Formats: sequence, C-alpha cells, structure tokens
Amino acid sequence: MTTMRTVTVLGSALAALALAACTTTTNGPKPSDENAAEYNVQLGYAYLQQGNLVLAKEKLERAEKQNPNSAAVHSALGLMYERLGDPKKADRHYSTALRLAPRDPEIENNYAIYLCRNGRVDEGVRRFESAARNPLYRTPAAAYVNAGVCQRGAGRLAEAEQNFRRALQARPNNAEAAFQLGDLQLQQGATEQARIEVDRFLDAFPATPELLWLRVRIARAAGDRLAEEKFSRRLRLDFPDSEQTRALEAATRNPG
Repeated sequence: MTTMRTVTVLGSALAALALAACTTTTNGPKPSDENAAEYNVQLGYAYLQQGNLVLAKEKLERAEKQNPNSAAVHSALGLMYERLGDPKKADRHYSTALRLAPRDPEIENNYAIYLCRNGRVDEGVRRFESAARNPLYRTPAAAYVNAGVCQRGAGRLAEAEQNFRRALQARPNNAEAAFQLGDLQLQQGATEQARIEVDRFLDAFPATPELLWLRVRIARAAGDRLAEEKFSRRLRLDFPDSEQTRALEAATRNPG
C-alpha cells in the first residue's frame, strides 16, 4: 500500500527544528508548549524516516509531555510504537488520536494503514473509506488505493478492484491506482483488460516506471513482441536508473 505521508526534515532544516524545540531566545517569549510539541513531532517523524528509533522516541515522548491532548502527537506515537513492535501501545495512541480528532481524515487514514498491516482488514477498509468520504480530505483517491491494497493483500480481489476504480474516478491521473488496477487484472489473467486500462492511462497522463514495466509484462503475457519492444525502449529511455529498468534488464538476460 501506499505508505503514510510524513514530514521530511533533513540537513539544516533538522538542525533548525532541534534548535527551536530545545532552546529559547533571550529577547522574546518562550515558545508555547503546543509549538514545542509540534516541533518535536516533526523531529520525531524525521528520525523515524532515518531509522533512528531511539531519538524518535525521545522527541515524541517529549512532545506528549508538552501537549498530551494533541491528536497529532498521539498519531505519531502510534506510528513509533508500531515501528518498535508494540501493537498494544500503538493501538492505544492511534485510538487516542481519533478520540481527540474524530473528524481528522489524515489521522483516520494513518490508523487504517496500521489496522491493515496488523490483519484487521475490515476495520481498516472502513476507516479508509470513511477518510475518503470526508470532504476535508484532500487526497481521497489515496485512501481508496490504500483500501484496495489492503483488500488485495487479504485476497479480496473483487473488492480491491472496486476501490482502485473509485480512486481513478476521484482522480483520473492517479498513477498508483492505474498500476494497482492493471497489475491486479494481469494477476487474474485478464490480460486484454489490463492492456486497455494501462493504455488508457498512458495515453492521457505522464508515464511512471511502474506503469511502463507493467505494460512490458502485459505485452509479454499477450505475446505482443512489438508492444514489448516499444515499451521496453520507452522504459529504458525515460527511466534509465529506475528499479523497473533494472528488472527489465535482468529479465532480458534471463528470460523465463
């Protein structure tokens, strides 16, 4: 599934946030606990992205002390405890975040990702679909894609296909939805339908390496050598350093 969108803080930005979170100026007022907690949440996400769980835990626990009633703090703590392999604490913090901000679609989407990762498919899909229907949510297509990926992983392929189509209805240029739909159809042996869906997208919107590699695999499944050569060449030219191009070269060296 698609992964959760977190705040990226690197290099000088990371140092600036650390300074803001941990120090005060002599001439101005001290930052509020809410602002300090927000800084520490951003730092915590940054350290999570870097794989530094020790510093992430330190920053997020500090944020909780500074603002224990912040839904954003508890959502970040939920992710942290999930990374630490403590599902009970993760669930408790995600649930607290939702209690504090029951109409926040970002928090609901994040909790749904956690639920699906932990095998709670029905509940996770309900949360994704609730987030997608929330008029405050800016990316409903992403929630539908996530719901479909969750269902696909559970073998509920018809339901997954329905949510991938919902994502494309909400945002026709959603490349991940187009990829998931075409890949699912290819998996099910519906090669011609997969070709139609992927070609429809590639004719209207910019290509991605994932979609071009999928199109190569569709052509191979259909025995269409001309299409295979066409999309292989396009993948190599447009995305020479991509993982998908490396997969193409490996498959070409070792066919079958």
